[in-house]
Amino acid sequence: MSQPKVITAYEGESVSPALGPLLLAVHDELAKRSEDYADLKAAVERVLVFLSSPTGRTNANCWAADLFFALGEGWGDVTWEHVPDQLGDVLGDMAMALHDTVKSPEIAENFDSTPEQLLARARAFEIAKRAV
Repeated sequence: MSQPKVITAYEGESVSPALGPLLLAVHDELAKRSEDYADLKAAVERVLVFLSSPTGRTNANCWAADLFFALGEGWGDVTWEHVPDQLGDVLGDMAMALHDTVKSPEIAENFDSTPEQLLARARAFEIAKRAV
């Protein structure tokens, strides 16, 4: 299986080396197709916490995350179709307007797709309790 692609620069700006492992962790959790979504939720939150931070909230990083989910280069048959809608919608929106966060924030805000908005939505996703 090929390694998913994370871009290293966008418009001459370097992508933080810290972002790649965070994105790959989300991919790896999706690949497990587990019905326990706690680890996936945590991985998504780690990406969004980073992108919400002063060092992580850059145009290149937001574009890299957006393209990682939008293009799915090297993902093979890994998808998020099995993920509950509330969390799946966060992943889908990470692939839509997240890239507008720095240069066109009003667009990202309009689509609930700034890192902070996405993080709030991810945190609101409640893991269903299983009957014992």
